[in-house]
Amino acid sequence: MDELSLKLNSSFAGKVVRKDLTQKLKQGANVPTYVLEYLLGMYCATDDEDGINEGVQRVKNILADNFVRPDEAEKIKSKIREMSRYTVIDKLTVKLNEKKDIYIAEFSNLGLKNIEISDKYVKDFEKLLGGGIWCIVKLQYFYDETAKDASPFLIDQVTPIQMPNMDMNEFIEGRKQFDKEEWIDVLIRSIGMEPTQLTYEVKWHMLLRMVPLCENNYNMCELGPRGTGKSHLYKEISPNSILVSGGQTTVANLFYNMGRRTMGLVGLWDTVAFDEVAGITFKDKDGIQIMKDYMASGSFARGKEEKAASASMVFVGNINQSVDVLLKTSHLFEPFPEAMAYDSAFFDRMHFYLPGWEIPKMRPEFFTDNYGFITDYLAEFLREMRKTTFGDATDKYFRFGNNLNQRDVIAVRKTVSGLTKLLYPHGEFSKEDIEEILRYALVGRRRVKEQLKKIGGMEFYDVHFSYIDNETMQEEFISVPEQGSGSLIPEGAMKAGQIYTVGVGDSGMLGVYKLETEVVNGSGKFESTGLGNNRNAKESIKTACSYFKANCKNISASISTTSKDYLMHIQDVNGVGMTSSLSLAAIIAMCSGALNKPVQSQCAVLGAVSIGGTINKVEDLASTLQVCFDAGAKKVLIPMVNAADIATVPPELFAKFQIMFYSHAEDAVFKALGVN
Repeated sequence: MDELSLKLNSSFAGKVVRKDLTQKLKQGANVPTYVLEYLLGMYCATDDEDGINEGVQRVKNILADNFVRPDEAEKIKSKIREMSRYTVIDKLTVKLNEKKDIYIAEFSNLGLKNIEISDKYVKDFEKLLGGGIWCIVKLQYFYDETAKDASPFLIDQVTPIQMPNMDMNEFIEGRKQFDKEEWIDVLIRSIGMEPTQLTYEVKWHMLLRMVPLCENNYNMCELGPRGTGKSHLYKEISPNSILVSGGQTTVANLFYNMGRRTMGLVGLWDTVAFDEVAGITFKDKDGIQIMKDYMASGSFARGKEEKAASASMVFVGNINQSVDVLLKTSHLFEPFPEAMAYDSAFFDRMHFYLPGWEIPKMRPEFFTDNYGFITDYLAEFLREMRKTTFGDATDKYFRFGNNLNQRDVIAVRKTVSGLTKLLYPHGEFSKEDIEEILRYALVGRRRVKEQLKKIGGMEFYDVHFSYIDNETMQEEFISVPEQGSGSLIPEGAMKAGQIYTVGVGDSGMLGVYKLETEVVNGSGKFESTGLGNNRNAKESIKTACSYFKANCKNISASISTTSKDYLMHIQDVNGVGMTSSLSLAAIIAMCSGALNKPVQSQCAVLGAVSIGGTINKVEDLASTLQVCFDAGAKKVLIPMVNAADIATVPPELFAKFQIMFYSHAEDAVFKALGVN
């Protein structure tokens, strides 16, 4: 045992298990991890190697004798008949037979149906009614010739494969024996992963997967490549979550069955996870609307009454393209079905977007051979923590910046609460500890907001999340890794001949474009590169060259178009395709290069000019200014014809810039170069 395993065995004796034992047994029995570890916890809760080997053999024997494999169902039925009494391990699902006023059970692998079960078990274990749970079941066999409709199989005793109780005081005292890094590694090992093989960032992503299990009404999505273990936790590790495979469901199954007057999955499970989000469909037209209502408030209306539940919603799915391509051509919620893909109100209810592309594909060395909590013990801890909240943990040290609206604040607080429960269930943490959690929570929510901005436009312009230190009043801004740093337009003076503009690219999306012009001795040639085969962009540059030749003397008599060559390169910075709105920026770039005078620092020019000097209006000024701000612009040149559109720009966004209006091309050149 390594040092951490020794410490874990000492602090949580009898509550831990060697995870390689789970892996070995898992290969031979297709049962959830928590079922295996329940048995391992009963017979292998020791650090004595002989005792472990003996316990493993006993578990193997139990699985061999009592675990029901579907292909051996008839053989087990025969055993029950011959022995009159037999114990099986199987998944049990219960339904109410309202015609006979009895509860009837169905065995998943054994194939038995319509077996009467006592009301007592249904009252004690409600999840039997919603999706079923794994149980150790003692069965009897009694054939009665007079009772033709009755099954000869009788349920004698049902023991759910879950821990009977949880001593939270003991758990919290045990937690105090570990520092933060050690505790993170303990939690990672408890879900079967080896933390020494994972980066620090990936460890945090693994922890975030557990938050829906310990935080009520937490909505999270994780999209990424295949094979990264997105659904593993919800299917195998926790007996308190259910995975809806394929995504197909009904309002009655998920929320409330009005015919039977029974709660659906959200009322019976702590977490409802949807595998393969692309396949999410409701047979009912109002399904998505009810889901939105539930995700926002934790309640929903069915019939004449409103129902409340606390289940978290998790959406996992695959991204088939690279993230870079997806960001340039669409948005990161694209894998969702068409009914949701452009529904900004649905995605606004997401509290966190976990970047699945940052988690490596699972390899054998990523699975641990060391000790971790028995899965069921971990699950009970997570369940107990749902009764408390640490949503206000940040208030003592920090407050939120003004770009976070109420939904953003709720989302961040829920993430902070969930991660604090996982890492500091004893409530002891420093300012630095909570700041680390806060930054991580802000990144996950901003990732949601960045995609909402692409889907919903200016309604979600306020994406520049920040937090303020209550002591120093210093404001820290949070960026999202895949969005870049936000400083495409650098601070300080650029080289003469360089300028940035914003326009609509081939893809229909707004993008940033950098123009670089070199002016050298020559014979008056104009050359441009970087335009590709875009005819409109080439025409725009041709217009700029013609206008520059005809009007450069109006700007300065020292500009020559006969003894100098102008070499221009245009760069599509965001990769959204080339734009046709380059003419004015090209004129300014050529003047800047010819006069050897740089454009003002952090300046972006908007608008285009025709060969006759007409200034073209900027369409959708608000969204264009948002792109300027995201790129790092502080000064913006805007056509005077757009003055009336200022009312469409949110005041908070407009206040971020030094705005310079221009009425003609020469005016734009003077203002861009800072010439009075």
